[in-house]
Amino acid sequence: MATDKRGRKLPKGIQQRYEGYEGRFMYKGKRYLVHGKTITETQKYMTELKYKLDHGLYVPKEKITLIEWYGTWLEEYKKNRVKIGTYTSYEKYYKSTINDRLGNKELSEIRGEHIQKLYNDMVKEGYAISSIKIVSAILNGCLQQAMKNGLIERNPVKLAELPRQTGVKKGRTAMTKEQQELFMKYAEESYLYHFFSVMLRTGMRKGEMQGLKYSDIDKKQNVIHVRRTLKYIEGKGYFEDTPKTRTSARDIPLTAAIMEHTEAQRKYWGFKVVRMDQYLFCNENGDPISRERIQGEIDRIIKRIKSDGYDFPRITSHVFRHTFATRAIEAGMPPQVLKTILGHSSLAMTMDLYSHVLPDTKAEEMQKIANVF
Repeated sequence: MATDKRGRKLPKGIQQRYEGYEGRFMYKGKRYLVHGKTITETQKYMTELKYKLDHGLYVPKEKITLIEWYGTWLEEYKKNRVKIGTYTSYEKYYKSTINDRLGNKELSEIRGEHIQKLYNDMVKEGYAISSIKIVSAILNGCLQQAMKNGLIERNPVKLAELPRQTGVKKGRTAMTKEQQELFMKYAEESYLYHFFSVMLRTGMRKGEMQGLKYSDIDKKQNVIHVRRTLKYIEGKGYFEDTPKTRTSARDIPLTAAIMEHTEAQRKYWGFKVVRMDQYLFCNENGDPISRERIQGEIDRIIKRIKSDGYDFPRITSHVFRHTFATRAIEAGMPPQVLKTILGHSSLAMTMDLYSHVLPDTKAEEMQKIANVF
């Protein structure tokens, strides 16, 4: 007789699974399955189901595919509860990774091994672990709700294991002081010079910089009010959204250098400021500056640097945020202060930055304690 992990004998037709127990039995040539958290609960469900079958009370579960249920779940349970950026991200990941593999399967047919194969395939195709975790979260939420609604007996996502991070975790990228000075020197003639300068001095996210308006520069209180971020949806363009997290809505102190760059930006295109709700960093038409133009300008500046014989890595706009944090850490800024300026939701996120300081900084600090031992 089979036993469970605790050595208890299992009744006929019951097996232990990753989460709880599974009961199986045949009825008129067809196999039926039930699931319970305990042996007693599983036996109860088996007895109830057999009674319903014997008395003609059993109603087969509706045959609904994942793509059909996903649409319902997204529209009815998520649309008005998550930010539009998150909603769009769900759609993107579902279409690109989930639908082709599982979309046409009936909910009741999806098993743990199907979810596991999806994860494994994504690893083989070179997806980052972070992307696989997002896909897992989407499927888990979708199928957990299906289980609550009685469409499936259990959530198969609970039966699959996320792949482990292989190799050394890639460190956060930040410019060295020399790279920072070199980039800004070559950026002086760029129409985004003030954009890069302010981002480097505030650690603001790209979307927050894009959404910054003249009215957010508060000279009376000497702060920048971070109140929105710009998001882009394919086919719909840019729209304003609330900051990434609750703590992302924050005030960043204005220094003389930041003020100088914001004032210079107001005059850059020669616009006469008629409304305080105009975007501070815009294109020549006064429209929000696009992510493509930002990255394109970064790439153009680096190309000029390299053409003059310098070695320089490819960077994205997010590197400016990490560079700000790195300079702040090097200058001895307390973690709690840096947390509020960056708008992190937890101190743990900020402390993680302290473990990714530049190699030369580590070497300098080691030299300081070289004679202690």
